[in-house]
Amino acid sequence: MKAIVICSGGLDSVSLAHKVAAEHQLVGLLSFDYGQRHRKELDFAAACARRLGVAHQIIDIRNIGAHLTGSALTDDIAVPDGHYAEETMKTTIVPNRNAIMLAIAFGLAAAQQAEAVGVAVHGGDHFIYPDCRPGFIDAFQAMQDQALDGYASVSLYAPYVQISKAGIVADGAQNGTPFAETWSCYKGGVRHCGRCGTCVERREAFHLAGIDDPTDYEDPDFWVVATAGFSAEEVK
Repeated sequence: MKAIVICSGGLDSVSLAHKVAAEHQLVGLLSFDYGQRHRKELDFAAACARRLGVAHQIIDIRNIGAHLTGSALTDDIAVPDGHYAEETMKTTIVPNRNAIMLAIAFGLAAAQQAEAVGVAVHGGDHFIYPDCRPGFIDAFQAMQDQALDGYASVSLYAPYVQISKAGIVADGAQNGTPFAETWSCYKGGVRHCGRCGTCVERREAFHLAGIDDPTDYEDPDFWVVATAGFSAEEVK
């Protein structure tokens, strides 16, 4: 399978890039600049591409992102602290982000004769992000089958869609993912803050997977308080 992977530079997508490189044929990484405050993640995507010896394309959709208002990732709205299970994390939704990115990615894949587009959505995203759920993945594939009918056949490869973040850490470790060379924090500071939803989820995932977390956090212990009261099943 010749695949292009959508890679933000985060733990999930970099792990997926290493998985595809190990198990299939990785032909390139595709990233998007949509005006996210944590744009530094794109540097980690570029580093991943260099490490794996593939092309890296950054698509500038900042003009589109500027109109997708109301998200803490693109507007002057504070990124909330705490566990992803909290209602406040809905402020991190960028409406239709994955649908927009995937539509572009499928066009590029068809043009470049790739057979698949890889995306690293996972089970922990389901209850907050509607465009990370299995139903969306299936519906998007059906739509693209119609959109490219008679021109190209491109599959949506989403191997993490039913597994937890801890499962991704375990898979990434198996495929040699250099976790220290990934970026998750939505606040985009010099170091991972350790307090926002992505930092808490990241730190917790390493704990649940039983794998050492090499990340440098400003607040390395906040995750314990943030996840208090959640069972292992609930956070998966």
